[in-house]
Amino acid sequence: MALGVALGLGGGGAYGVLATPEYTATSYVVAVAKDGTDPATALGFAQAYGRITTGGAVLGAAQRTTGTPVDDLRASVRTATSPDAPMIEVTGADARAGRAAATANAVARALAEHANRSARSTGVRLTVFAQAVPPTAPTSPSLPISLAVGGCAGGLLGALVLLVRPRPAPEPHQASTPDPLPTPGSEPR
Repeated sequence: MALGVALGLGGGGAYGVLATPEYTATSYVVAVAKDGTDPATALGFAQAYGRITTGGAVLGAAQRTTGTPVDDLRASVRTATSPDAPMIEVTGADARAGRAAATANAVARALAEHANRSARSTGVRLTVFAQAVPPTAPTSPSLPISLAVGGCAGGLLGALVLLVRPRPAPEPHQASTPDPLPTPGSEPR
């Protein structure tokens, strides 16, 4: 088991040191209801626009700004919405901090422009609330976490090997015969 832990720590450490760091940056887009529109409508549209953010129309517009192919943008952008606030979180990821922020900002702007084309009919307008800034540190891989995961995985595999290894056959149990007890009247001479 100790060998498994040592190998796991070595593998986790190698991954933590050699893997390409990934930076993430986040922009926020808010849905605002126009005068005369129910504020709950903004929440509903924020949910809907959050789902289409990684669609072709929005990413196609962002591609013109970033120069990144749509498939690459789709792989590097994540969105999240809040169930109780009309907010859309757009997160960009890249091996370079500045590019992660630029991706998040381009997609957020493209989403707002796309949504605002139909703002007259929906009664909801999207606004970029906060732009992404380049992060100062990568979000992954983390060397301590890589070491912990590698050590745990190695320990688990080592324990599993111990459980399934063939066990030596038990030694045959030799029955020993006790010395006969002397019967009464027959004493040894």
